[in-house]
Amino acid sequence: MNGTGADGAAYTLGEVVEVVERLWPPSTAQSWDAVGLVTGDLAQPVRRVHLAVDPTLAVVAEAVEAGADLLLTHHPLLLRGIHSVATASAKGETVTRAVVGDLALYCAHTSADVAEPGVCDALARACGVLDPQPLEPWTEREPLVLGRVGELASPVTLRAFVEALAAALPATVGGLRVSGDPDAEVRRVAVVGGSGDDRFEVVRRSGADVYVTADLRHHPVLEEREQTRGGRPFLVDAGHWASESVWLEQAERQLRAELGDRVETHVSRLRTEPWTFVVGANAACDDAALDT
Repeated sequence: MNGTGADGAAYTLGEVVEVVERLWPPSTAQSWDAVGLVTGDLAQPVRRVHLAVDPTLAVVAEAVEAGADLLLTHHPLLLRGIHSVATASAKGETVTRAVVGDLALYCAHTSADVAEPGVCDALARACGVLDPQPLEPWTEREPLVLGRVGELASPVTLRAFVEALAAALPATVGGLRVSGDPDAEVRRVAVVGGSGDDRFEVVRRSGADVYVTADLRHHPVLEEREQTRGGRPFLVDAGHWASESVWLEQAERQLRAELGDRVETHVSRLRTEPWTFVVGANAACDDAALDT
């Protein structure tokens, strides 16, 4: 496909969905996930596509105001079941605003995580990884080829690596959290966009010097750092929204390559992470006892 349908008219939503599902097949999504079309008429024309990580009320309002016909997001809107789309709830209001605004909504979540290229490839590139490879092979037991691993062009200190990554990712309130020796040299990098503290064992087997992911919880991280005796892989929590937002421009390029320039595209610049400020953050803490 490039540009228009066979008769020269704008693509229908159904035709665009076919492209979307070829790029990020729903069959590759996790069984618990909720990917696919949420709102929209398959016969409606699509001339403008809006892309965002989260289908928040603000993002939907932005897309409607921009005249978008389709909002493509990474995160699902209806991951957990609801029984009403009344505007009394935020999710209900989101659905209502999309429908009233003639805005179709499609969510590509874990289907985009595991795609090649997908979310993890985009994060790997932001890290400076050359030729990223699957972190673990596809098997019937583990159908998600989740994560990427590869080498930097040359070794750098952990501090320099994280500073470069912070410059490559969109700014967030919390910044990047790091566990490891800032002066240690690193070269082999593993990544999982979004939540990834269930992949520590796989990352260790990959021989990675540093692991970049998000949503790192206290107990899994503490146990991992104890397991490695404070050694490799060092850990970087890049933030959920930031680690996945780098996929949007890649997804935009893929869509334009398939649909041509008769379909306009726009990547939302709204920051949809929930945090608004921090207090009392310390740039670096050692293992000394807390001050009293």
